Amino acid sequence: MADETSRTAFMEIQGRMIEITAKLKQVQNQMRSKEGEKKRAFLTLEELRHLSDDTNTYKSIGRTFVLEPKAVLMNEQEQKFKDSETAVSSLQSSKEYLEKQKAEVENNLRELLSQDPGLARQIMSMTVM
Repeated sequence: MADETSRTAFMEIQGRMIEITAKLKQVQNQMRSKEGEKKRAFLTLEELRHLSDDTNTYKSIGRTFVLEPKAVLMNEQEQKFKDSETAVSSLQSSKEYLEKQKAEVENNLRELLSQDPGLARQIMSMTVM
């Protein structure tokens, strides 16, 4: 039977692993969202570039469309594109940090289980419901 300190350490490591994994998934979802925004802004910019400067362009505001000059829409889309790029790079660094933390926690878990074979056997005998 594993002693109480090993079991407590295992529970802490397990909780940390769950927390890091949840944060990592959240960052990945945010990255996916920002990549989509970036792509939409890029595609919109590409379509606007093909239009002549005197073309009527409209901006969507909820259910309403408002007449805007092409230059204003171009600036807005360029800003959205830049903001999305910045957010993606920031989220990428967060993702890398969380992946390092996850690897560290996995190593801590392996080390704990190698030091206490009784705990490892006890964990392996548990059934997942």
